[in-house]
Amino acid sequence: MALVLKRDIPWETYMSTKLITSTCLQLLRRYDKRPESQRASLLEDDGPAYVRVFVNILRNISKEETVEYVLALIDDMLAANPKRARLFHDKSLSDEDTYDPFLRLLWKGNWFIQEKSCKILSTIVSVRPKVQNGMMQNGESSDSKSKLTTIHDVLRGLVDWLCSQLRNPSHPTRSVPIAINCLATLLREASVRSLFVQADGVKLLIPLIAPASNQQSIQLLYETCLCIWLLSFFEPAIDYLSTTRVTPRLVDVVKGSTKEKVVRVVVLTFRNLIPKSAFAAQMIDLGLPQIVQSLKAQAWSDEDLLEALNQLEQGLKDNIKRLSSFDKYKQQVLLGHLDWSAMHKDPGFWRENISNFEENDFQVLRVLMTILDTSTDPTALAVACYDLSQFIQYHPGGRIVASNLKAKERVMKLMNHDNAEVRKNALLCVQRLFLGAKYASFLQA
Repeated sequence: MALVLKRDIPWETYMSTKLITSTCLQLLRRYDKRPESQRASLLEDDGPAYVRVFVNILRNISKEETVEYVLALIDDMLAANPKRARLFHDKSLSDEDTYDPFLRLLWKGNWFIQEKSCKILSTIVSVRPKVQNGMMQNGESSDSKSKLTTIHDVLRGLVDWLCSQLRNPSHPTRSVPIAINCLATLLREASVRSLFVQADGVKLLIPLIAPASNQQSIQLLYETCLCIWLLSFFEPAIDYLSTTRVTPRLVDVVKGSTKEKVVRVVVLTFRNLIPKSAFAAQMIDLGLPQIVQSLKAQAWSDEDLLEALNQLEQGLKDNIKRLSSFDKYKQQVLLGHLDWSAMHKDPGFWRENISNFEENDFQVLRVLMTILDTSTDPTALAVACYDLSQFIQYHPGGRIVASNLKAKERVMKLMNHDNAEVRKNALLCVQRLFLGAKYASFLQA
């Protein structure tokens, strides 16, 4: 950045070739290479005029060194005083497409140009005047047919670029932090949350939620958790999060973090998610009630955090009371996290809950079939075989339902599995499929 700002740009040449006007040149001569105090005074008196100059240069001049220089000037201007972002929305610029040059440069420039364009665009978009009664605050009708880039186009373009950086980073160390930093600002808006879910961006955040050690990774973790917290106010995002490993990852973070701001944002996220039984079941299974007790015993300075911990504790207690064993079981299956917890081998569980397996056209059973097809975890495979055999034993139409779902083919493949526990439970399941519950139980004995 400092090296870029040391360049001498041939503004006079640009004027002589009519790429900038004489007024533009005068403004630039007053501003360029001046100390911040002098620039501040110029921006105070004539800020929108400078925004127009900068935007027009970015639109009309493609020389890389000049584009980098002007982006560095704008970034410098906003870093010195973030409130200057509002200059881009001045009424005098209502005919100027102030978003378009930055949006185009996101996809066209080198990394310096992309990063600065993203940072600047995210900043100026986040301070735009919001719609009031179908009118923009500057009096322009929000649905007017205009050649200007619409705010929806800008937000969608930004979200697409940010997701592309998380999927395939252009820069080995800067892409992910800049993308997360911008998302932590942009996801405050409901429309951005919707665009982010549509772009399948939620899953890109999950791998970044992991205990952090150094300052840089702690900041990245904090901003990632902040994104998850912002998404926890949006129903479609919550639905998507329920199919991921977000809860165990957040629990690991809150267990291992001593940074108050990280703990606070994770606890606030849990508080938002606990009304959903799927999340509540996981939190309880992962030992969150005990972790909350431990956190409450620590000396936190933030009263909001203490209040959130109390609310989370109460929410967990309420859920422990009402959470049925089938909710817990269903959650295990839907997440593919099967283990030998007590309910699997409890005859009472199967007798009391066997009719619940019929919900949503035998959804839980269908997911068990998917686990048999796709899981590489021997414990999950063994438990899935065992549970399928229990379903056949306890459900009146168990064999027919299982056969219709092509259970035989799936289970028979596992009879030659490397793991002895998988082979044993696959054999039990096949016996019940072929012989019926009574004879298979006799054979097992």
